[in-house]
Amino acid sequence: MQEPILSLKNIVYSFKTYGGTVKAVRDVSFDVRPGEILGIVGESGCGKSVTAQCIMRLNPEPPGFFEGGEILYKGKDVLKMNKKELRDFRAKEIGFVFQDPMTSLNPTMRVGAQIEEVFLGHTDVSKQEVKEKTLEILKLVGISDAEKRYRQYPHELSGGMKQRVMIAIALVSRPSVIICDEPTTSLDVTIEAQILELLLELREKLGTSIIMITHDLGVIAKICDRVVVMYGGKIMERGTADEIYYETAHPYTRGLMDSIARLDTAKDQELKPIDGTPPDLFSPPAGCPFAARCENCMAICNELPPEEYRFSEEHSTACWLQHEMAPDTPFRRPLMKGKEKD
Repeated sequence: MQEPILSLKNIVYSFKTYGGTVKAVRDVSFDVRPGEILGIVGESGCGKSVTAQCIMRLNPEPPGFFEGGEILYKGKDVLKMNKKELRDFRAKEIGFVFQDPMTSLNPTMRVGAQIEEVFLGHTDVSKQEVKEKTLEILKLVGISDAEKRYRQYPHELSGGMKQRVMIAIALVSRPSVIICDEPTTSLDVTIEAQILELLLELREKLGTSIIMITHDLGVIAKICDRVVVMYGGKIMERGTADEIYYETAHPYTRGLMDSIARLDTAKDQELKPIDGTPPDLFSPPAGCPFAARCENCMAICNELPPEEYRFSEEHSTACWLQHEMAPDTPFRRPLMKGKEKD
């Protein structure tokens, strides 16, 4: 198993508001390994985007603040970096592709100028070299007629082309990790497939690690090596993509899968939504955050946060249904020897 390039350890992140403190991310830990694609999936409001932005310290502080944890990049804690170190870290080590290119790109600037902004402060690169590197990166992300696109404004490009420009901006400094926050949400399925194919190609060519934030399980199935399932600011289940899909161990993960259409879904078959609403993160529940919506909820689920049960080196879940005294359900999995719980 490769050493992780990025590690989140017990991250707790909250926002102070007039109504109280929102506990957005609660004790989240995961690793990202060199060259892998890690998917973080969950409903809107589950904490996945806040978690991703914590990595680069992009959440506004205040009102946001870290209550605990570490974010280690190549062994160095991002939370202890000074302003200069943080600026260099954002500029060179990690790229971020935002959800909506329509609002992320500046409508008053030409595409080439927006990519070249990344080079500001690089006194060792001439203006001509900057342009050459910009054209090179446009070609790398599959933009045809790069010279023409270089001079165009964002409104002259299609949605898919804009998203490619966003990926180009993230790739300028050849970062070790790219965070993609729902990069295909505003695109139609054909363009979505092209963008996902592009990300796979870039991983192959550059060896870049990718964190894919999404609520779309189809995207997860297509490109992710490992998956983290989040709900209510916590991790419910984690594992390889195959383990998450074929050995599902948490009712929330199963609920996400049952709520979407599949290729083998009958024409007249109704999809099954997850009843209820996400928990109030002003005052999170004492027990499992999913307890109020779970069909298999037991008394202990409302009282105590579940322990983490491990089934393999990669696969684990935080669910009381794995306890030896819990009733038998389809979610029960054989526990890893010597790792009954974490």
